[in-house]
Amino acid sequence: MTATVPVSWEAEVDLVVVGGGVAGLTAARTASLRGLRVLILSKGGPTDTSTQYAQGGIAVVAPRGDSVDSHVHDTVEAGAGLCEVDAVRSIVAGGQAAVAALTDLGAVFDLGRDGQISRTREGGHSTRRIIHAGGDATGAEVQRALNAAGLPVMFGAAALRVLTGPDGVRGVVAVSDNGFGVVRTPAVLLATGGLGQLYASSTNPPGATGDGVALALWAGAAVADLEFVQFHPTVLHTPGGVGRRPLISEAVRGEGAVLVDAAGESVTAGVHARGDLAPRDVVSRAIAERMRATGTDHVFLDARAISGFAQRFPTITASCLAAGIDPSAQLIPVAPGAHYQCGGVLTDTAGRTGVPGLYAAGEVARTGLHGANRLASNSLLEGLVVGERAGAAALERLGAPTEIGEIPTWTVEFAERAVVQRAMTAHASVVRDGAGLATALARIEAARTAGAPLDAVANPAPGDGTGRHGFDAALTLRRIEDAALTLTARALLVAAADRAESRGCHTRAEYPRPVEDRRHSTAVRWAADGTLALAAVDAVAVPTGAR
Repeated sequence: MTATVPVSWEAEVDLVVVGGGVAGLTAARTASLRGLRVLILSKGGPTDTSTQYAQGGIAVVAPRGDSVDSHVHDTVEAGAGLCEVDAVRSIVAGGQAAVAALTDLGAVFDLGRDGQISRTREGGHSTRRIIHAGGDATGAEVQRALNAAGLPVMFGAAALRVLTGPDGVRGVVAVSDNGFGVVRTPAVLLATGGLGQLYASSTNPPGATGDGVALALWAGAAVADLEFVQFHPTVLHTPGGVGRRPLISEAVRGEGAVLVDAAGESVTAGVHARGDLAPRDVVSRAIAERMRATGTDHVFLDARAISGFAQRFPTITASCLAAGIDPSAQLIPVAPGAHYQCGGVLTDTAGRTGVPGLYAAGEVARTGLHGANRLASNSLLEGLVVGERAGAAALERLGAPTEIGEIPTWTVEFAERAVVQRAMTAHASVVRDGAGLATALARIEAARTAGAPLDAVANPAPGDGTGRHGFDAALTLRRIEDAALTLTARALLVAAADRAESRGCHTRAEYPRPVEDRRHSTAVRWAADGTLALAAVDAVAVPTGAR
């Protein structure tokens, strides 16, 4: 007899949203307003999202002195040849309406002396088009406004597998303190954020464990551009600092701060025409090169000339003061840190994947907007625009079958998190090489466990046949996260090893320049035997409009 998942609770809805950040909540609200029954599964609490920590703002075309064409140009230039221009234009053009909808919901943005929304400039932008809230707390304000919409959220619940049938999605297996549950649904939206916990130091919250990428791969969808991990150039450096680290927003440089080394020399002089406001991949490489040349583990951001720093950047000021640094009087030590996954689950600009009923939006999705390197503050923009479209697209699944029989248990395979993080940090950071990528993959593969059935992972103590004795929800979540991290790391390393060139935020030491023949995206797919295979993106079935 085949062992089955011991289900303790059940539910039935029209749409399950996995993740409680900007993309997920926007999609859920859109779907709810159209009459769909929605359930949001959130691993943590109301503010345990990457959205909460977004500082800079939202890139949206300004009403004067700006245009969609200009924003598209800046985005495509930053994307280093891999942006899909039609997708960029579609998403950028939706920005003003998306921000208006957020404002109607109650979000409050900073105003200038003229009473109009204040705008700043960030790296890669040709003009001041970044709107912000609370100085440097834009994400927190977006999260607050969306949380206040009163959407149905099951906190402390994680999706473990998306269940499919011949017609596509049929449900989700989840875990909470009440045990394993199954939610029957014809539509699932992955809005799980990024993969920053692949690295020892990241700007991402603890829950950014690549869950959405793994869930999509296990469900049969393709992912693309995973090799393009954006390292934020200016993460607050403290000796021995690991885990989530505070970032020093690009807006600080937009207001006049400059990057210098210990000798006071400019880090970016002669590197790029825009200097410290060059695209993030350029600045991160410049910092990494200066640290290598000087044998140091950080450089400095000099913000002492910015008047009223504490008022303009209260969150950053608090982080600096907590580390014993007064940014109005002292240099801020900074170094690149894992920040954003530019690739992800392959979708169209409404979040559709190649699996009917499976959608993805936000950082976890690869829409074609970011290419090889995300333009600053395009992330909240994408979450709002594509989140709204995905929520509306879910209506097309109404009436699709959701019958689910017994759910066979599956084997949970993972490498210990510390092994994954050490390997990725050492060999898949700002600058990589083929030998290092091979070493990282070999270490992770060697550390993968033989695996254990899901119910055994959840019940480390001998069971009594009920499926409840010894149930440990926290351990189950930890192991499922480790399994997601392991699979995501493997997929990223396979993609990075295949891209024998430097492009955007993927830098290969032995291939320092881009190669015209590699000016295309590559998809990765997972097979039931656990292997990963590469495929041309154009060969992957995704709905019309995807590219």
